[in-house]
Amino acid sequence: MSRFTDQLNEQIGYEFGASQQYVAIAVYYDAQTLPQLAAHFYRQSVEERNHAMMIVQYIVDADEEVRVPGVEAPQTAFADVVEPVALALAQEKRVTEQIAALVLLAREEGDLVGEQFLYWFLQEQREEVASMSSLLDVIERSRDNVLLVEEYLARESGGENPLEAGAPPAAGGAL
Repeated sequence: MSRFTDQLNEQIGYEFGASQQYVAIAVYYDAQTLPQLAAHFYRQSVEERNHAMMIVQYIVDADEEVRVPGVEAPQTAFADVVEPVALALAQEKRVTEQIAALVLLAREEGDLVGEQFLYWFLQEQREEVASMSSLLDVIERSRDNVLLVEEYLARESGGENPLEAGAPPAAGGAL
């Protein structure tokens, strides 16, 4: 197994870990009766799960061995309504670094198909970091009236992400 495939298998775990963290954040907001924030993070969880399954499908298509790693338990307790979004932004930045490192590894190994596969993820991460940065700005300004964040999300969430139209296939189909 190449180092690139080995690292892709590791990335599957990171994506599933991100999905679990987003479930934990969604549950926190659900318990606070903040349905827009909860729904936003439940959707983010599904998106991260789909990313993991896209990588699984790529490895299967490459006729390599898929190894689905376990994940660490997510953080479930938060000091205030801002902390989960700050955590989510830090997570998106970390995933961006992981994907960039994978691109460089594919390039180093001369795996042009693998490198090309990851370009969609780079675009997706740019969008995710920008979106989470905006949400963090809004929730920091509205920490004393989080219902304003609910209104913001109700107004801003909607429509399809144009990146999804060109997304790689996910093993078992995207949810």
